[in-house]
Amino acid sequence: MFKDDLRILLVEDHPFQLRATQYLLESYGFTQLTTTDSANGALQQMLKAAQPFDILLCDQCLPDLCGLDLVEFASHRGMIRQAILLSSLTSAELDELEKKANEHGLPLLGYLIKPLKQSEFRNLLTLASL
Repeated sequence: MFKDDLRILLVEDHPFQLRATQYLLESYGFTQLTTTDSANGALQQMLKAAQPFDILLCDQCLPDLCGLDLVEFASHRGMIRQAILLSSLTSAELDELEKKANEHGLPLLGYLIKPLKQSEFRNLLTLASL
């Protein structure tokens, strides 16, 4: 179902959410997984990476930068291929962010509302694997 060679960068500042999402990704068979708890940490990982990450899986509400801003910065510099936002915001707020991403030509596959629903998570990851 998934391409197991996808390189994923997971950015989540809440330790429990980070571990739970990492566990889900590993249970789906993803092995090239890098995790960090901040936008600054994500930028450091992207700068030292030999090639772009296939997926940036990022919390929208990070303490040091909004997730969509991180997506914009990284995509304009060729550091990522696609992104998925994770958030506790409402669907309406996330729809606005998705609209903004589309207007700016960002490679946003979509968003997931926390707590993550496995079926929605798998669907977005399947899109990324195509």
